[in-house]
Amino acid sequence: MSASATKGANSPIAPGFSVAIVGTGFVADLYMRSLQTFPEIRVVGAYDKDPKRLQAFCGHWGVAAAASLDELLSAAAGGGRTHLVLNLTNPGAHHAVSKSCLERGFSVYSEKPLAMGMEEARELHALARARGLFLASAPCSHLSESAQTLRWAVRERLVGKPLLVYAELDDDFISQAPYRKWLSESGAPWPYLDEFEVGCTVEHAGYYLTWLMMILGPVDKVVAASAELVVPKCEGLARSAPDFSTAVLFFRSGVVARLTCSIVAPHSHGLRLVGDGGVLEIDECWNNRAPVRLRKRMVIRRRLINNPFAKTLRAPGVSQPRVGRRGAASMNFALGPAAVLKAMARGAAPEPFADFALHLNEVTLAIQGAGDNAGSQQIHSDFVYPEVPA
Repeated sequence: MSASATKGANSPIAPGFSVAIVGTGFVADLYMRSLQTFPEIRVVGAYDKDPKRLQAFCGHWGVAAAASLDELLSAAAGGGRTHLVLNLTNPGAHHAVSKSCLERGFSVYSEKPLAMGMEEARELHALARARGLFLASAPCSHLSESAQTLRWAVRERLVGKPLLVYAELDDDFISQAPYRKWLSESGAPWPYLDEFEVGCTVEHAGYYLTWLMMILGPVDKVVAASAELVVPKCEGLARSAPDFSTAVLFFRSGVVARLTCSIVAPHSHGLRLVGDGGVLEIDECWNNRAPVRLRKRMVIRRRLINNPFAKTLRAPGVSQPRVGRRGAASMNFALGPAAVLKAMARGAAPEPFADFALHLNEVTLAIQGAGDNAGSQQIHSDFVYPEVPA
């Protein structure tokens, strides 16, 4: 790893850190590839309820396989290292697995969502607080160079006062894609049943919600609508979920954002943040190094226009380890676990991480469950953004 890849918010982690992985499906390979950019972090073992999937994963990555969750946690408890459990199970199992780990005294970094219901999410939040443990959830794209550059540009008031955000997370007509052929590095199939049953809002809204929460603060109110437009998507679905949602988010800071998620509309992952002094743009939140562009307004004769020649921005001192792949795999999934481990090592308070995760869960579920008549929904959770140790 080059020196430039370890500056700023993702400086090297001191030796003595380890993670244990629960769930060795499709996303686990993305985490393993990302963890290779943090050689200081040791993977002590993995467990999955599917023995064949576990052996394929562990054989591919050279990771020790545990026969049970109890065996994995017992192995992780030794050696005097700083431990974090990565809960990469299917969404329906997130609450039970995270609860078991917290009860055993382990801090947890969970794949999204924190839980499929707010009662379960609040239970995990309260348990982590009572035990003094860290509880965090994906996605961690808000730690990317692009997100950090956008935050820096807003803080520096490069577009003046921020007023409005348009963000899109549309992934095309996925039910017609060849998704049965999508395999991870170690051969895990893309979990299409889970993806369709959980819904694209729960799976994807956080990729920009976390950015907006980081930059703009807590959401006070959500006005949203959601619908399932493609029925049926495939055989074998136990339940259905919205494949389209749109939300207007009213932030406590006064900024308003519109966020759209779908697996129906043509692919678009763009974001525009409008201020009274110009516009900030980005085309792809799944690329940790996607360019952030600034367009200032100007008057030419009698017309107001946004400058057609955008200035590409880069925040000073922000650089992270790069995975160097395409699509979702161009994101470094280990930035989140690494941030938690560094905070643990420095004795930082764990509450901000859990507060951030709970707020994300509440806003996401408010959008997902809006249907066609939910109206205005008040958000009750709060947070102070957990600054990543330098």
